Amino acid sequence: MNEAGNQKVVIVTGPSGAGRSTAIAALEDMGYEVIDNMPLSLIPPLVTSAPMSHPLALGVDARNRDFAPSEVLALLDELSSQDGLEAELLYLDCQPEVLLRRYSETRRRHPMAPSGSPDEGIAEELCLIAPLRERADMLVDTSGLTPHELREELRRLLQREGGMGLAVTVQSFSYKRGLPRGLDMVFDVRFLRNPHWDPALRPLTGLDQGVADYIAADPMLAPFEAQLEALVEFLLPAFEKEGKSHLSIGIGCTGGQHRSVFVAEKLAKGLADAGWQVSIRHRGLSRRAETGAGRTYRGKSA
Repeated sequence: MNEAGNQKVVIVTGPSGAGRSTAIAALEDMGYEVIDNMPLSLIPPLVTSAPMSHPLALGVDARNRDFAPSEVLALLDELSSQDGLEAELLYLDCQPEVLLRRYSETRRRHPMAPSGSPDEGIAEELCLIAPLRERADMLVDTSGLTPHELREELRRLLQREGGMGLAVTVQSFSYKRGLPRGLDMVFDVRFLRNPHWDPALRPLTGLDQGVADYIAADPMLAPFEAQLEALVEFLLPAFEKEGKSHLSIGIGCTGGQHRSVFVAEKLAKGLADAGWQVSIRHRGLSRRAETGAGRTYRGKSA
């Protein structure tokens, strides 16, 4: 049951290899009653037959016997229309090249192409389940996440123990590698002084004091930071009131190593000081296995 006394049901889906098994295990550890690969036609009577003392997580993907995206969406609509039920769709996303690498590493056959190549099955499945991605209440891109990081992300999203209802992720990234998936808001900080052009600072990151001092000397930084934090703090209560459970904010610069990291850190700490539960991830640094590439700030009320 959630705080409103409703039975919570989370349908977990996504492409094969995106981490659904890890997610199901994580939800079970969090106290969810978990059922995986149950025929869709049997889910409504199970959910509506009797109230459960724990939230329910249902694993659904193309391996389900009667799987069809239209049927999953119809199931979600049916559950959401029931009094006393709160149904959400959690979609675990993953970039095709990462899925292909995972299948190559494990030498598993793709369920959509048991006699063909994994890339054929990946392309077919991503096309098939695209409507579910569009409908998702929560979208988690697992491309750059370890199993441990995925567990932490789900715990932050779905294990509501005090604190504010809206969870915030602040992520720095490099425009050279494209925008991360699933961002709700994006801010470009390429107008700030670039430490890359200082040979002594180039190998460092936005987590280093020398880089922080260099960027802080830019007269544009202070007014930008003040307006950025004010805008985000103004919008967060509105998103929370609308019922949004997770908001993802992207901060981008050219290389994803200096300016975006520095600004993302400052924004995350400011939001945490204001009482929000914030996790921070630096996509460019996680590729370099830097310490501090991902962690969570808990707000004052958490």
